[in-house]
Amino acid sequence: MIMNAKVLAGIISGVMGLWLFSVPVAFAQAKYPLRPIRVLIPFPAAGAADTIGRSIGDRLSAQLGQPVVVDNRPGAAGRLATEMLARAEPDGYTLLVGGVGPLAISPSLYRKLPYDPEQDFLPITRVAEIINVMVIHPSSGVGNPKQFIGWAKQRGGDVRLGSSGPGQFDHLVGEFFKRQAGISMTHVPYKGGGPALIDMVSGDIQLMFATYVTAVPHVRGGRLRAIAVSTPQRQPLLSDLPAVSELIPGFGASNWNGMFAPAKTPRAIADRLFAEINKAMQHPDVKKRQNAVGIEPGGSPSRAEFAKFIREDAARWAKIIKDANIKVE
Repeated sequence: MIMNAKVLAGIISGVMGLWLFSVPVAFAQAKYPLRPIRVLIPFPAAGAADTIGRSIGDRLSAQLGQPVVVDNRPGAAGRLATEMLARAEPDGYTLLVGGVGPLAISPSLYRKLPYDPEQDFLPITRVAEIINVMVIHPSSGVGNPKQFIGWAKQRGGDVRLGSSGPGQFDHLVGEFFKRQAGISMTHVPYKGGGPALIDMVSGDIQLMFATYVTAVPHVRGGRLRAIAVSTPQRQPLLSDLPAVSELIPGFGASNWNGMFAPAKTPRAIADRLFAEINKAMQHPDVKKRQNAVGIEPGGSPSRAEFAKFIREDAARWAKIIKDANIKVE
């Protein structure tokens, strides 16, 4: 069959057009990055997530040869910055230090979110564990979780659990502990962990699962006592503190953080980011900066494993929230 010359010319033109379009895209992916990368931080400067983003960002900049700009966008307990990533171009130039709250807890706390945790994001790798410690007032005379449970049972319901707010990580860990330990406590929410710890120092509340970085000044000053970590296992950074799971098998809550990109980010760019971020986390300076504020850096074996971890963690929090009948407005 002889093809019409005009038809043939049209086909050739179309193929050339596709080729000319795809070449710049492929070139951009191969040479990525060609311009600065923005890393969204869901919380204010000087916080744990900010330290994670800046320590890793500095190393990425050195490795990739492009500036990595940290952009703090606090608001709505981390959901504001998370929504911003969902709306960003999937080109590898906007990333997010995302955490357990917006991505694993919020889906079970809120009937409607401005993003879909499973469809809108591409998990790159886990980057850090923010260590939470079980903190009590020294006046209790308690020295470990077992003694605290016995002490709390003797007091009946006269034990006050402080938290940084309803539905926040430390609140949910406290509720999980209460159910697993079989004790009664009254939840007292605050607007942030700092104010809660101040009241704890004065004896108004008896227990918190506070971040180590916020609790450590009071612990070192003898005003409060840290008796365990809430993570599933002991942490190398605080090896002298047992994990609550050593007394209550199955207990454990990870205050994890990871790096995320928009869902349709090209695979080649995602793979490059996975390799470079994991390389950055192994640098001594990153470990030193994070350890100084109670953070333990650590990556994922693969992008697929990190995605699987998030799904399983979200399902676990959904059960904890349902069992404790926790509702937020």
